[in-house]
Parts: sequence; C-alpha cells; structure tokens
Amino acid sequence: MPKPLWAPWRLEYVSQADELAGCPLCVEAAGEVEESLVVHRGESAFALLNKYPYSSGHLIVAPCAHLGELELLQDSTALEIHRVGVDALAALRSLYHPAGFNLGWNIGRSAGAGIPEHVHLHVVPRWAGDTSFMPVLSDVKVIPEHLLATRDRLRAAWPG
Repeated sequence: MPKPLWAPWRLEYVSQADELAGCPLCVEAAGEVEESLVVHRGESAFALLNKYPYSSGHLIVAPCAHLGELELLQDSTALEIHRVGVDALAALRSLYHPAGFNLGWNIGRSAGAGIPEHVHLHVVPRWAGDTSFMPVLSDVKVIPEHLLATRDRLRAAWPG
C-alpha cells in the first residue's frame, strides 16, 4: 500500500489561485504588478519567477495571450516559449550552476496546474540531494535568496 506524501505548503498557492482577481499571469504580462517577478519579456511570451518556487530560480515561461490549452498556442508562440525556456536554462546555469533541470507543463488542475486557465512551462533547476522539491523537515522549505534579488540577478544574466 503506497504511503501518502504530503505537501502542505502547496495548499496556500492552490487556494489563492481561485481567489485572485483576474489571471495573475495576464496581470504580470501586462506589466501591472508593482514588484513584478518578470525576468524577460518577448513578443508573445515571457518568463517570470514562480511566486511559490520548488527551488531557487524556479521560472515560469508563459504566452502573453490568455490560453488554457497547449494546443491553442500559435506555432510562433510555441517556438518563442521554447526559445525563452532555452534562454532561461542558460541564465540559470550561469548564475546557480544546477546539476540538472525539470521542465514541464501541468495542464489542468488535476495535473497540478495552480493557474489552469493560462498554460505555462515550468523551468526548475535541480541539485544533487534536493529531495525532489519536497520539504525535508515538516513543511519547511529553504529558498536561500529573496525572489526580487533572484529576479534582478536573472535579468542581468539573461542572454542577448
């Protein structure tokens, strides 16, 4: 019989996602956030830090358009998301020297999407012994750098 694995820190994010006025990714895409976590803005896609990161440098790459399904992306937007994701890898490698990365799409709430109405790609740096994003002690996670400091460092390291 499998044992349950609890991630109570995730409840805060999932609970708030329904309460937000409007789509938080659209608000960020429009530049309406006072302390924006956007690292890079392209023509049809942008990269921003995840407000509830699995690890330091956890980025989200999203289309500027509010689309809830991956197959609704125009080919040019899908290509730009890919290119922004590749640039994210380069910036994260240069700053944090991770041992690897997880890149993934969570499509639908049952698949773990906290913002299911706006598709987005997760870019998560990984290090040996990081316990696959899960808290090691109770529901405590250690993110050693403030998100705004991470944002500023990644903006400066962004290729191009």
